[in-house]
Amino acid sequence: MSETQHSRQLQRKLGARHLNMIAIGGSIGTGLFLASGATIANAGPGGALLAYALIGVMIYFLMTSLGELATHNPTSGAFFTYGSKYVEGGFGFALGWNYWYNWAITVAFELVAVQFIMKFWFPDMPGFYWSALFLTVVFAINALTVKGFGESEFFFSLVKVLAIIIFIIIGLVMIAKIMMTPDVATFGNWSQGEAPFVGGLSALIGVAMIAGFSFQGTEMVGVAAGESKDPQKTIPIAIKQIFWRILLFYIVCIFIIGTLIAYDDPRLLQAAATDDVALSPFTLLYEQAGFAFAASVMNAVILTAILSAGNSGMYSSTRMLFDMARKGSAPKAFARLDPRGVPMNALYATTAIAALCFLTTFIGEEQVFNWLLNMSGMCGFIVWLGIAVSHYRFRKGYLAQGYKLEDLAYRAKFFPFAPWFAFTLCAIVVLGQNYQAVLDGEWLAVLSTYIGILLFLAIWLGYKWKYKTKLIPYQQMDVQPMKIDRE
Repeated sequence: MSETQHSRQLQRKLGARHLNMIAIGGSIGTGLFLASGATIANAGPGGALLAYALIGVMIYFLMTSLGELATHNPTSGAFFTYGSKYVEGGFGFALGWNYWYNWAITVAFELVAVQFIMKFWFPDMPGFYWSALFLTVVFAINALTVKGFGESEFFFSLVKVLAIIIFIIIGLVMIAKIMMTPDVATFGNWSQGEAPFVGGLSALIGVAMIAGFSFQGTEMVGVAAGESKDPQKTIPIAIKQIFWRILLFYIVCIFIIGTLIAYDDPRLLQAAATDDVALSPFTLLYEQAGFAFAASVMNAVILTAILSAGNSGMYSSTRMLFDMARKGSAPKAFARLDPRGVPMNALYATTAIAALCFLTTFIGEEQVFNWLLNMSGMCGFIVWLGIAVSHYRFRKGYLAQGYKLEDLAYRAKFFPFAPWFAFTLCAIVVLGQNYQAVLDGEWLAVLSTYIGILLFLAIWLGYKWKYKTKLIPYQQMDVQPMKIDRE
């Protein structure tokens, strides 16, 4: 690597509004627009609402933990760096690679989803071309300067946010009309049949998993901290706003859908199973309100959501690979920056993996695709577990070395309860994902479900065996705040 390439750095061009929209862009997508109906169908309106509320509390604690870590050490390596500095070298190494291939694979899923969405308008055109087109668009956006990426993500996410706000307004107006109608039970769908809770504890755990997958992407603000302006100020602002906006969107939307559509309406399950936008609970309620063009509008919104999630995923995975390479945990070629401060080699590698993953669907390897899907979903929870462990150990090490909490740029609340609660709930969701297959001895299904955990452990233990790494004692941790070059 040349001296010029060594001197180049990531550009700190992202403001608080960019950070807000990057996290929102990564976490609000088809999970809300299509799968939210399935959560109500499986657990009833009360079960779905409780599951999202519990996961929401967990995410709040995780985001505050991440806020403390990211303001103290704002780096694009985020979870890789925190795991390596505050837990153990192999743990951080495994977390970094886990996060990279998680989002590289997720980008591929979003590109495959594009095919289903575009069939709404162009049913006879092969889906491969749409995936290739959108991959090109996502690559081009990420090849821009970081400020160009931030502005595009701001626009994509703004479209989704406006669509949700309009939906909430229409839904509340519809509920108000029902309340003013004599002899009509306003919350009849909350008391019919088995409602508000359907399917018992197992259904609640299943919905909690879906809810968790829906919230994945909020942690992207930790990666974006490496290119944010004045992270000590922008990160805390973004952390607070992101959580409340996303939680409000999910909780209010679930309440509206559960109130206006019966949980046993078969269309709720069909939307998630078939990716049919005409069956999305958003589309169904728009049509109930008298908007004949609802399906076309929602199709455009979901298309924007997919592009936004793929765009954010490509950004986060590229930055993670760059930072690992910069610190010697990935090939050094990926640490090179072009004159605009963009890690193009890392972007090429991430794009190649994304392309290989979605191409498997075109040759009929559905089982391979399902395994990758399960691995991606599990990887997100592994990252959250890593955040909880890293924050707990950082705080312990920080205090053990005589530093004062008052000196932290941002201090997470409810320590140590918060990271312990987040870790425990996250572990329950992860281990309970397919416990029935374990009890029934269906080992292929078990392997398919938990392959993400097995791969993470293989990378971690392999690194630990090769380099003989050990848990870092609190007194030996590097808890010094990161010096920020704002040039």
